[in-house]
Amino acid sequence: MIKISSLVEQMVNRSPFLSEALSEGMINISALARKLQPEISQQLGRNIKEGAIIMAIKRMPFGNLLQTEKSIQSFFKKLNDISVRSNLNAYNFQNSSGLMESQARLLDHIRKFPKGFCTFSQGVSETTIIIGEQFEQIMESLFNKEKLLDKKVKLSAITLILPVENRSLYGIYYYILKELAYHGINLIELISTSNEFTIIVIQEDLNQAFKILNDLRNR
Repeated sequence: MIKISSLVEQMVNRSPFLSEALSEGMINISALARKLQPEISQQLGRNIKEGAIIMAIKRMPFGNLLQTEKSIQSFFKKLNDISVRSNLNAYNFQNSSGLMESQARLLDHIRKFPKGFCTFSQGVSETTIIIGEQFEQIMESLFNKEKLLDKKVKLSAITLILPVENRSLYGIYYYILKELAYHGINLIELISTSNEFTIIVIQEDLNQAFKILNDLRNR
C-alpha cells in the first residue's frame, strides 16, 4: 500500500525547482498541499485531508538534495576555464539534400582561419550554423540556394570547459540554466560536447551572463 509520505515525496521530486525551494523555506506549504491534494486523493482512492499532506511535506528528507548541492559546489570550484567569443551570427536552415555539401564547402573555407568560430547543430528538420560575422559573405554565397528560416546577428558565445565529473554528476546543467533563467538571460542557442558547454546570447547580455557563470565558482 502506498503511503501518503512516499507519494508526496515522489510528486515533489518531479520538479527540481520545487524541491530546492522547499528545502530553502521559500514555498507556502499549505498552498502546495492544496495543489497536490486532488492528485494524491485520486491515486490513493480516497479523500486525503490537507493536514495530512502538510505533515508529509514537513517531514520530507532533503538530505539527498543537500548532498547534491555540496557536490555541485565542489564541482564548480574546479571550473577554471571560461572563454568568450563575440561578433557571431546564427543561421537556421531547413534541412535539404544539398545542405551538407554546402557545410563541407564552408568547412573547407574556414579551415584556413584556425581562430575562426563555427559550430553546426543538426536537428530532424533544420540545422543551425553559428559562425563569426567575418564569414557572412561566404555564408551568403555558399548557402544561397538553401531555405533560410532565421538569422540572428550580434551574438556572443560563452564556453565552459567542464571537469570530467560532469558526465556522472547529477544536476550540473540544471544549476547553470537556473541561474541564467533567474536573472532573465535569454539563451539563443546551447551547444554541448562531452566536456564543453557553450551558451549563445545577444551581445547586450554578455557581461551579465559571464558574471553569473563566473560567480558559480565562488559560491
